[in-house]
Amino acid sequence: MKVFGRNGFRRAHAEQFLAGHGADRIPHPGGTLLAHLIRVADVLAEWDADENIQLAGLCHAAYGTDGFAQSLLELPERATLAALIGNQAEALVYFYGSCDRGFVYPRLATSPVLFRDRFTGADSRPPTPAMSAFLEITAANELDVMAHNEALAAQHGAALHALFAGAKQYLTAKAWQACDAQLRPE
Repeated sequence: MKVFGRNGFRRAHAEQFLAGHGADRIPHPGGTLLAHLIRVADVLAEWDADENIQLAGLCHAAYGTDGFAQSLLELPERATLAALIGNQAEALVYFYGSCDRGFVYPRLATSPVLFRDRFTGADSRPPTPAMSAFLEITAANELDVMAHNEALAAQHGAALHALFAGAKQYLTAKAWQACDAQLRPE
């Protein structure tokens, strides 16, 4: 599987784009939003995720998320991000950002998952590859946040472990092992 490094052309341009849109000035556990986004992409690379998933992980908060309201781009600017990282990666960024977590997370142990788009309110049953990409990005994101905020880890770590254990069918072995090792209740 192709894994691009920190010197990858699209990645370097995406990092510059994110910094240019203020990600390097937005506080986030572990420093800035940009530092967090880079760490998420790095974890996805370590897990051998394909390049589109890595790029989506790097840009996953571009439209904000259900857990992080601040956005770097407005939805009408989707074509701008797609031109930078490619249509597939941008579609994953939108998919990740659109998740209505309160609705979707309790349903992750089911197959197929009923997914609600928080931007449109539309419900769908995404195919397994989309859910797998979504869960890989979600795991990398949550593990990074928990690693950089002890209070959140103490408050949410066990629940996240249960969430990922229930959705294990969508995670790669490397992602699940990382979730289990970091989040397993003692």
